[in-house]
Amino acid sequence: MRLTNADQVDLPEGRLRSLELPLHRAPGELPVSFDQGMHLRAGARPGSWMAAALRVPGGVRPDELAASWRAVVERHGTLRSAFAETDEGLRLHPLALADEPGRWVEHPTDPTLPAPTRAALRTLLDAACSPLESPSHRLALLEPTYGSDPVVVIAADHAHVDAWSLPLLVRDLLSCLEDHRAGRAPASRLPRVGSFAEHTAELATQPPAPEHVLRRWHEILDAGGGAMPTFPLPLGDVSAPRPEVVSTHDLLDPRGLARLEARASLEGVGPLAMAVSVMTRASASLAGAPLRAVLPVHSRHQSRWRQSVGWFITNAVLESADPTPQACGAAVREAVGLGSHALAPIMAPYDGMPVTPGMFAVSWLDHRRLPVALDPAWRAQHVSAVAPTQGVQVWFVADGSGLHVRLRSPATPQAQASVGAWVDAVVEGLRSLV
Repeated sequence: MRLTNADQVDLPEGRLRSLELPLHRAPGELPVSFDQGMHLRAGARPGSWMAAALRVPGGVRPDELAASWRAVVERHGTLRSAFAETDEGLRLHPLALADEPGRWVEHPTDPTLPAPTRAALRTLLDAACSPLESPSHRLALLEPTYGSDPVVVIAADHAHVDAWSLPLLVRDLLSCLEDHRAGRAPASRLPRVGSFAEHTAELATQPPAPEHVLRRWHEILDAGGGAMPTFPLPLGDVSAPRPEVVSTHDLLDPRGLARLEARASLEGVGPLAMAVSVMTRASASLAGAPLRAVLPVHSRHQSRWRQSVGWFITNAVLESADPTPQACGAAVREAVGLGSHALAPIMAPYDGMPVTPGMFAVSWLDHRRLPVALDPAWRAQHVSAVAPTQGVQVWFVADGSGLHVRLRSPATPQAQASVGAWVDAVVEGLRSLV
C-alpha cells in the first residue's frame, strides 16, 4: 500500500462522484478516547483525514458499490458515530443508518487546474471528512474518461481511523462487494469485530500506570522542556504552521528488506531496531544529540481488536543514544511499554499531550504483519491529506515490494536542508547494512 498524499496520489482524470449515506443521530453517548480528544481540540478544519485509493479491475456498478459500503459502515461502530461541540464540551454520539438508500453526488472538476480530478477529490474530502462532520467519512468513485479501471476512494477523519484501519476497510469493502454479487449476506465471510468505543471504555477501566512508567514519562517530558521531542536540527521559523513538503523514497527492494531482517535476526532484534540504530547514528553525527522522537504505537493487543477499525494508535517516546542494535531494541521495547498505559492521567499535569513547534515523529508499519493482505492488482494507495505543519514526520512502511519512507516537513529553507541531510544519512545507513 504505497504512501502518498492528496497532491501526489496517482489518479486518472474522469468523472468524480461520492456517496452520501443517510445517517442520523441516535440516542445515547459514546466515550471519547484521549487521542480523539486531543485531535478534536483544533475543531473543524480541512486536512485531518486519511484515505485509501484502489483500482477495481473489471469495473463496478454504483448501486452494488453503495450497498457494499453500507454493509461496511454497519460493520464498524466508529463509522456510525460523530463528534459535536456542545455547551458541556466535546461529545461523541452514535449514528443510525436510515432505511433509504444513499445518494450519489456529482463533483465537477475545474479544467483550468493542472490535475482537475485530484483537486476536486481533495476539496471534497477536506469538506466531507472534517472532524465535526456527521458522518466524517465518505466513499468516492472515480470513473476514468479513457479506458482504465475505476478508482474507489475510502476516506475518513483521523479521529475514526488509523493507518492499520485503511487496508481493513479495503478488504471489507471488496469482500462485501463479492458477497453482493454472489447473492450472499454482506460481510458474512468476515470475522466479528469489536467497536472502537468499546475499546475506549475498556481502556478507561485499566489500573493506573506503575510508578516507574509515570516517572519515566515525566523524565522524558522534562528533558524536552515539558514538551514532546523536537527535530534535532534547525527548521527555521515554525512558530506558525507552514506549507508542507512531502517526499517518498524507496529504500530497499524485497531482497534488500530480507537481508535487513536477516541481519536483525543475527543481532537478536527486529528490523525497526536496525532502523533506530541508523537514525541514532544520523542524529549523533549531524546534531550531536541522541535520537528523541515520538513513536506511535498501537493498542490492538487483544485479538478482537485486530480486525477493528478505529484510532487504536497512541503516542510514546523513543529515546536512543547508543546505536548498538541491542540497545536500540531495548529503546523500542521501552517506548512500546510507555504507550501501553492510558495516557489521560499521565498527561493531566501537562494539560494533555504537550505538542510544540518542531515536534519530531517516527512511524513504522509493516503491512505484512497485518491481518489482511491486499492484492497488488488493486494498486492500493494510502493517501494523507495536505495541511500546514510545524513538525517533522517520518513514516517507514514495509510490504511485499520492500521498505519505503515518506517524509513530511515544513516548507522552510532550513527545514529542507536539515531534513534532507538527515534522511540522506538514514538512507545511506540502511542501505549499507544490506
